[in-house]
Amino acid sequence: MIRSELIQKIADENPHLYQRDVERIVNTIFDQITEAMAQGNRVELRGFGAFSVKKRDPRLGRNPRTGEAVEVDEKHVPFFKTGKLLRDRLNGQ
Repeated sequence: MIRSELIQKIADENPHLYQRDVERIVNTIFDQITEAMAQGNRVELRGFGAFSVKKRDPRLGRNPRTGEAVEVDEKHVPFFKTGKLLRDRLNGQ
């Protein structure tokens, strides 16, 4: 599901809300999650999961085309850990 499909589904299930308002709500939620993660904070949505940022140390990588060794800089990457309720639902429990 992509963002526009999510907005449309929420708007269809809540006919008392305007689609532009639903779009603003969804965008605000995603913006707040992104902003919190950019500051290095963890975002937990109970029953769904937790978003966090993990640090990858610098390392020596390899160019797959030439086989040449290249240095890969340190970077921060998003990480998602599913909540127990979501995990149980996906496994049919």
